[in-house]
Amino acid sequence: MTEFGEFGMWMAIGGMLVATVLGVIRPIGLAVARRIASKGAPDSATGVTTGEMTAERMAALEERINELESERNSLEERLDFAERMLSQGPSEQRAVTPGSG
Repeated sequence: MTEFGEFGMWMAIGGMLVATVLGVIRPIGLAVARRIASKGAPDSATGVTTGEMTAERMAALEERINELESERNSLEERLDFAERMLSQGPSEQRAVTPGSG
């Protein structure tokens, strides 16, 4: 291979490498730039900022926690009742059953 041919080959390889690297890095860079630019900006679909979305999510989570605590309290009461019923003798249980009063 001549000196010119070898130089041309390495230039072609280098060009392909540069194109490949830029082809991979450019979309990543654009995605990062979009992400940085959209910080704090309203969401295009809902018109809500990320801070407002976070506040809404926190409120929903707090509401769910309150529901779960209420459900847990109800289950504790039912468990206490069942334990009392099991600790009584059979004659005492008949006196407490529904419809006997």
